[in-house]
Amino acid sequence: MDFAEHRQAMVAHLRERRHISDPVAAALLAVPRHLFVPGVDPVDAYRDEPIVTKRDDAGRPISSSSQPAIMATMLDQLGVEPGHRVLEIGAGTGYNAALLAHLAGPAGHVVSVDIDEDIVARAARHLSAAGAARVEAVCADGAQGYAERAPYDRVIATVGVWDLAPAWLEQLGAGGRLVAPLDLRGVQVSVALERAGDHWASGSVAPCGFMRLRGAFAGPEATVVLRQEPELMLGLPEWREIGDVLAALDAEPAEVAVGGGEAVAYGPGVTLWLALRDPRCCVLTGKLGHGYGMSAGLVDGDAIALLGGQGAHVARGRGPTGPGLAAHGHGPGGAALAADLAGHVRAWHEAGRPEVGDLRIRAYPGLARDDGKATIIPKRHTTLAVTFG
Repeated sequence: MDFAEHRQAMVAHLRERRHISDPVAAALLAVPRHLFVPGVDPVDAYRDEPIVTKRDDAGRPISSSSQPAIMATMLDQLGVEPGHRVLEIGAGTGYNAALLAHLAGPAGHVVSVDIDEDIVARAARHLSAAGAARVEAVCADGAQGYAERAPYDRVIATVGVWDLAPAWLEQLGAGGRLVAPLDLRGVQVSVALERAGDHWASGSVAPCGFMRLRGAFAGPEATVVLRQEPELMLGLPEWREIGDVLAALDAEPAEVAVGGGEAVAYGPGVTLWLALRDPRCCVLTGKLGHGYGMSAGLVDGDAIALLGGQGAHVARGRGPTGPGLAAHGHGPGGAALAADLAGHVRAWHEAGRPEVGDLRIRAYPGLARDDGKATIIPKRHTTLAVTFG
């Protein structure tokens, strides 16, 4: 069974939530995702959810089939056209490579690179089962790209990257475009970059969340597994010692209202705002209450503060009982941390609540020109100049 009706329902759901171009929608309708996640109930394969397929010894996810919504967003950012040569960093299950091959058409070619032999072998089997013949699965360190098939019209990373690898930029042909989940002090954004004179400039930026690139090009950002079952993880801009945060989360929080009686929901722009302004920024992800979710906050020692609705307990998923947004401080010093968090959110409100899509990113191969308006983020090979609006 090809479960075409499930693909149709998935695409209809995605189109209700966001714009998806006709070519990307056609690819999602044509490629059977369930063939790339054997062992998963086909009905579950077409839910708009990520599916973890491999973990490391500490229980951290290191390979998956990404959430279809973010895959569609990134494919639209990438803009693959018939005949394009495409390099994909991170093979995963092979599903995204099959979508790329559908977009590139019979005259195109896709190379999908991954550092793990077992992941590459599995992706190749899935691609063969799905009849995706124009994909070349290669075992190599993705940070080096794949020079044998360069130049490419498009390069896409389906793993979170701390910096832009020089090889990717070098292997892009004239007029090429790179799309990557780029780390901005612990928070990822999917950014589409093209050459603009002496630097690379963003054409679009979207919120995202991906497993991090491994190997020699891995960055300092860290994921702390607080609990494996049900899953609960804490993302940090870089590795640092923290206290017993899991125990702190069990305690009733000290609540600091953000004010204004605003709706409880807040955009990913808040998380990015925190990351660009406070090194204590963190992101809690996993099973929060009755479903998988995330919450932005600050962590310091044994204390953690998280955003949620008034009267809520974010980690337990209780509430909200109040009409507005609040910072919830847990553990010793949690109340002070919550006050700091609430202050950051008020500043975000006063700035007009900028969202991820308002972000502009310039990537320079050396030092960036500091005009006093941008947040400057030095990396190993590039320097980022980041502004809202």
